[in-house]
Amino acid sequence: MGTYEVTQKLLEAKKKKGKSFADLGKLINRDEVWVASLFYRQASASEEEAARLSSELELEKNISDKLTECPTKGLGPMVPTDPLIYRFYEIMQVYGMPMKVVIHEKFGDGIMSAIDFTLTVDKENDPKGDRVKITMNGKFLPYKKW
Repeated sequence: MGTYEVTQKLLEAKKKKGKSFADLGKLINRDEVWVASLFYRQASASEEEAARLSSELELEKNISDKLTECPTKGLGPMVPTDPLIYRFYEIMQVYGMPMKVVIHEKFGDGIMSAIDFTLTVDKENDPKGDRVKITMNGKFLPYKKW
């Protein structure tokens, strides 16, 4: 069973049970974004996490077993067609270099880890239209000189 089919089965089970990613995150003590990344096969669960999710969502064993496998990350189209995801590419095209130079000014030559990393999505109420607040928090990793 491929990645797409596993994701579809997980999303169907979540919908059938009427659970949000936040609900499932509370169940296994993880953030909702991390749980969503698990469903989209970009993260792997511990045996205990997989067992709790499997029980809650009444997953078939072949789907539950996939939750603990190490995934191949980041596969997909180079330029996504989904408008919301495309906007992140647009943000990086416009603000990527400015963010890079500001990070270098503050930290030096290096990168932000995508491994020692968290990402949260919050809703901010605003009378002119609700706002999406995304916080990326990654460890700074200086480039090694040898």
